[in-house]
Amino acid sequence: MADKSAHKARVRDRILDEAAAALRSGGTDGLSVANLMKRAGLTHGGFYAHFENRDDLVAHAVDRMFKDSAGMLHRFLEEGEGDLGALVDYYLAETTMRRVDRGCPLPWLAGEAPRMPAAARARFQAGIAAMEEAIAKALIRQGRAEGEAARLSASVVAEMVGAMALARAYGDDPHAVATLEAARDAIRRRLAS
Repeated sequence: MADKSAHKARVRDRILDEAAAALRSGGTDGLSVANLMKRAGLTHGGFYAHFENRDDLVAHAVDRMFKDSAGMLHRFLEEGEGDLGALVDYYLAETTMRRVDRGCPLPWLAGEAPRMPAAARARFQAGIAAMEEAIAKALIRQGRAEGEAARLSASVVAEMVGAMALARAYGDDPHAVATLEAARDAIRRRLAS
């Protein structure tokens, strides 16, 4: 019985990985259950053994994307003393911009969030709150007052997400990297003051 449960969990993980990739590349409109299952090497009918419907899949895929990015936050903010500057450098790096298969879901899906199914939108909003909270906690550990830390964290998240979204929109244009560098420098200055 344990082998069957483990197999089902692995299949579900494979579906969620494919769904997260599809959301990154085509947004919610580009997420077709039939195509997703085909890419995962599974039958369309098998989908319903794991998810109630497409909306349920989207909600769980958003969770998967935030789970993937939670490791980044933990690595930079919770291990040791936490290093906000290193987080900003990593998040706004050209290599991060070019990694379309991983990374924070906020730049990918922020424009789509209002049109997402309610459960996915709620999970997306929870992901934003978790990122802001992690950064605020790091700022408090550095000696910032709670209210100041919350406001600065919200601003930093908005600027990082916006800069990454714009840079990706520029594509190979040199302005993409310049946008990341400008945001990185401005955020680091604010965090240091």
